Amino acid sequence: MSLSLEDIQRIARLARIRVTETEAAQTGDQLNGIFKLIEQMQAVDTSGVAPMAHAQEVYQRLREDAVTEPNRREAFQAIAPQTEAGLYLVPKVIE
Repeated sequence: MSLSLEDIQRIARLARIRVTETEAAQTGDQLNGIFKLIEQMQAVDTSGVAPMAHAQEVYQRLREDAVTEPNRREAFQAIAPQTEAGLYLVPKVIE
C-alpha cells in the first residue's frame, strides 16, 4: 500500500491540518516508508512462533490476596459528615 500526494492532502484536510506541497510530499515519503516496513514484517513466517506479551521471560511476583489492614469502618464513619445504614451520604450533583 502506498499513498499518493492527493491521499496525503485529503487526509490532512480531513484532519484539518494545513500542509504545504513540500510537507505533504515529505509526509508521503515517510508514511510510504512505514508501510513498506509493515509489508516486510508481514511477509515473515511466524507460524511456529508462540504469541508473547513481553520480549523477555518476565514474571510479576504476586503476593497472597489477604487482608493486611484492620477494619476501621466505624472510625471513618464516626468522623463522616453524614452516614446512613453504613453508607456515606453526599450531596446530589446530577439532577
